[in-house]
Amino acid sequence: MPVLNERDYLEHAVRSVLGQDVAGPTELVLALGPSTDGTTALARRLAAEDDRVRLVDNPQAHIPVGLNAAIRASRHPIVIRVDAHSELSPGYARTALQTLQRTGAANVGGVMRADGRTPFQRAVARLYNSPVGLGGGAYHGGAREGEAESAYLGVMRREVLDEVGMFDESIRRGEDWELNLRIRQAGHLVWFDPELSVTYWPRESWWRLARQFRATGAWRGELVRRYGRRNSLRYFAPPALVVLTALSAGIAVLQLSGVLRGVAALIASLVYLPLAAYLLLVLAVGFGGVGIARGPRGIRERLWTLAVLPTMHVAWGLGFLAGALRGARDTVDASRLGDRNTPLP
Repeated sequence: MPVLNERDYLEHAVRSVLGQDVAGPTELVLALGPSTDGTTALARRLAAEDDRVRLVDNPQAHIPVGLNAAIRASRHPIVIRVDAHSELSPGYARTALQTLQRTGAANVGGVMRADGRTPFQRAVARLYNSPVGLGGGAYHGGAREGEAESAYLGVMRREVLDEVGMFDESIRRGEDWELNLRIRQAGHLVWFDPELSVTYWPRESWWRLARQFRATGAWRGELVRRYGRRNSLRYFAPPALVVLTALSAGIAVLQLSGVLRGVAALIASLVYLPLAAYLLLVLAVGFGGVGIARGPRGIRERLWTLAVLPTMHVAWGLGFLAGALRGARDTVDASRLGDRNTPLP
């Protein structure tokens, strides 16, 4: 579990791990980044209370670096990746181990079930769980078990991790997708099991959400630079929206200034149609709950849904274009730095 500024989530995450019913010895290795909110002191207390909890340092705070440090320090043949911003459902580890044995897979993952405590966070969570928000990856709500492109978090065979070289520490976001690509290229199976469920708590503010999605988009653009069409087509939708928006703005200026007139202006106006359709989609999702399993509740949550959906798409798309054109370079998820979390009820 990589950990950075997760004071208000860490103890719940750790308890959900230590409460797993597994027939055999277990340990939880926390890779501690340089937190500024008291997380490190909390982690040390948790380790003092339960000898199954072990600590390693992750001074760079990068997730793949911390994951590799924790894996190298671990002592068992199965590695279960967990997140300090989430909670494992009861029976998660036991079911995952059974699925590994039953399928012979190298990595097994399940469903990320986002949830929220505030109107903003609930709006984000519903869009996380919807194909309208994040593009329909299996782990955002897939119902059919089977072979998968990637696995959320992941329950992995250590011998396969050693074989393929563990996480690529040069990739700051999307490191799980890249690892699973190498696992599949090595001839191993990645498997999705909808019986596995993890509760994920999204970012608590609009600004942090936008920063998170911009960083994620930048690293997806970097992965496209490195791996091309091995990336799913759904990743290209948000940057297409950004390009279309910019093109529409340019055409509008030319029309208003009189540069584009007559038939040319009429033809150019066709560029507005996809944007109008997108606007109608946003309104349908925000006010009608279209594409969301459970529609927004209350006016505040509806208004946040209207704001969050284009924020996710545009921030991700802008990041993608920057990453694809010049590389992600040193882009990090700044939303994790100094994050003031909402206290748990």
